[in-house]
Amino acid sequence: MYTFIVILILIVCVLLALVVLVQNSKGGGLAANFAAPTQVLGARQSADFIEKATWWLAGILVFLCLAATVSISSLHSASADPMKTEVTNMGDLSPVQQQPATAPAATPVAE
Repeated sequence: MYTFIVILILIVCVLLALVVLVQNSKGGGLAANFAAPTQVLGARQSADFIEKATWWLAGILVFLCLAATVSISSLHSASADPMKTEVTNMGDLSPVQQQPATAPAATPVAE
């Protein structure tokens, strides 16, 4: 699932880059090629379409990134934690053997 989401993210990134490159910050870009305002895709309609496409692709990209984060965290929680496995495997090692504490020998008290 994670690989599929990453592939979708890459496709959306390429599309978003193409849509942004078509735009012109001064209102030109693809809209400047359509000079007649009576056309179906006139100057204003193409600029509106490109702007809406940019916002939609950006929103889809954010959603896919969040979905990838959720899927990768669920992927990690499903697999065993390597640190816990290492600690479990090292459970055979015994700690340093301590000598049992013995009471000190009674020493005669000199009077």
